[in-house]
Amino acid sequence: MAPNLSLRNVVPSLCLLLVLIGRGQRAWAHDYVDALSKAILFFEGQRSGFLPEDQRLKWRAHSGLSDGWTYNVDLTGGYYDAGDNVKFGFPMAFTTTMLSWSVVEFGEMMPPEELRNARVAIRWATDYLLKTVSQPNRIFVQVGDPISDHNCWERPEDMDTSRAVYAVDAPNPASDVAGETAAALAASSMVFLSSDPGYSETLLRNAVKAFQLADNYRGAYSDNSDVKGGVCPFYCDFDGYQDELLWGAAWLRRATKDDNFLNYIQSNGKTLGAEDNINEFGWDNKHAGLNVLVSKEVVEGNVYSLESYKASAESFLCTLIPETAASSHIEYSPGGLIYRPGGSNLQHATSIAFLELVYANYLSRTSQDINCGNVYVSAQTLRQQAKKQVDYILGDNPMRLSYMIGYGNNYPQRIHHRGSSLPSVKDHPQVIACKEGSTYFNSTGPNPNVLVGAVVGGPGQDDVYVDDRADFRKSEPTTYINAPFVGVLAYFAANPNP
Repeated sequence: MAPNLSLRNVVPSLCLLLVLIGRGQRAWAHDYVDALSKAILFFEGQRSGFLPEDQRLKWRAHSGLSDGWTYNVDLTGGYYDAGDNVKFGFPMAFTTTMLSWSVVEFGEMMPPEELRNARVAIRWATDYLLKTVSQPNRIFVQVGDPISDHNCWERPEDMDTSRAVYAVDAPNPASDVAGETAAALAASSMVFLSSDPGYSETLLRNAVKAFQLADNYRGAYSDNSDVKGGVCPFYCDFDGYQDELLWGAAWLRRATKDDNFLNYIQSNGKTLGAEDNINEFGWDNKHAGLNVLVSKEVVEGNVYSLESYKASAESFLCTLIPETAASSHIEYSPGGLIYRPGGSNLQHATSIAFLELVYANYLSRTSQDINCGNVYVSAQTLRQQAKKQVDYILGDNPMRLSYMIGYGNNYPQRIHHRGSSLPSVKDHPQVIACKEGSTYFNSTGPNPNVLVGAVVGGPGQDDVYVDDRADFRKSEPTTYINAPFVGVLAYFAANPNP
């Protein structure tokens, strides 16, 4: 028998639906499991090296197979950082740290298949990072000349630009890249501890070696004239190397429980500026992430000698809550997106949402709140704040646009990405030379290859996004936008309504 759908019952529901749509809110739930799967799949589109038979993005093929030959060393593998064909070590190491932290903190919430895929994505990076620290007192920090690369628009499979290798030899310093590499290898050692203990031990041993290199020869890698021309202005160390020393030590403490690293964090906090720039977190500035990471020992383990890190972490988190007095330090777009100037804005939204969820876990496990002066902030509040950023990215925004490629029915079609925008070698086996790719770059048509799961740089402060391949600040995806998003989506896949 048909249900009794009286006009009295239908009209209020219809009005509510129209009100929700009018306010820019969705009237349906997001599929966070699907988004998680796609966020991890994205990394297969960024692979460099010899691709395996189970490669799922079939429009990609082998590339960079001679990387390292100028040093007579194998530097194949790893990831291209964004829409170009260069392997920048600094952001790749940070990407690896954040992918690993995603699994360490939220891996148990992932569907088993996606946990496996996440481990594969991490190992693709760590296998490469191990190669970068394989020689004594040397770290390889980059492969590929970005000037010649950026002067061409060509598929990675066709690369004929310079694959210059950039290395830093002691006593020249590279504390930033070596410190971040130590963090990445230490964090990933925890990921593989149960599934592959031998590999885990190798990662941890090399993490210690990378940290010793970072600490023994202190300084920024981009101050070295031998590499500065290749890494700057793209991934210069703009914010100093000191945070990476603390970050690397913090991850080694987490992975080893060794009191020597605890003592390092305690005794060097002041001298290395742990309380500086505490409201920033990304590939260059680790402070907010460092403070959240270290706070675990205070909140859950009562290690009060690290109280200053907890105070800095909570000070930062208080700025994210609009009801607090400290919220004037953070900017939001009219549509509710966290905004920081400089381009690729969604890197801030994904990394900050990640930190909110990690700290919320600490609070939940200990039944605590954060005292933000005029209000107390709960784990639930942090999770709700994080969810707003996630939902904005997935389509709940004034543009009604999903900023994750391949998620939903409406997403950018002309992203700034060489491999995606040029015909696949499967469809066009002939070489497309350096300048021949310009035709595809300038095309107004959609990219022929869908880089599933890629999160683009995103809209500006006004929530406006124009689907323009040339506007790389908005239309280019990066590995370090996606890496923390994997952890965030893992949480909401298991807890869609916090």
